[in-house]
Amino acid sequence: MNTKDVADDLVSMWRQGQFAESGEKYWAQDVVSVEAGGPPGMDPVSHGIDAVRGKSAWWSDNHEVHGAKVTGPFVNGDQFVVGFEMDVTFKPEGRRFTMAEQALYTLRDGKIAEERFFYGG
Repeated sequence: MNTKDVADDLVSMWRQGQFAESGEKYWAQDVVSVEAGGPPGMDPVSHGIDAVRGKSAWWSDNHEVHGAKVTGPFVNGDQFVVGFEMDVTFKPEGRRFTMAEQALYTLRDGKIAEERFFYGG
């Protein structure tokens, strides 16, 4: 699969709410995930599939997603960008909010080698 094929499949999965499943399908064993700011008490950079799984589990355990809009993908070589807008409740505080982020993905051998997240208002 080329970059566009992988990106299209990922976006399709995300639009169906299959975030965890998409990671299991496409994360490289040595994936690096870089957040603009890490989750409380966690490093903003996660190295390796187990660390990224842990970060994703923290997100799922602490957030209820009421809806998500996914834009893209926008492909350039072995990279692509996807936009997310999510209606979310942060469970520990019961606080509901809308978050916007852009994510840059870099592929190697058809797998996500790096994912980098950028946040906005």
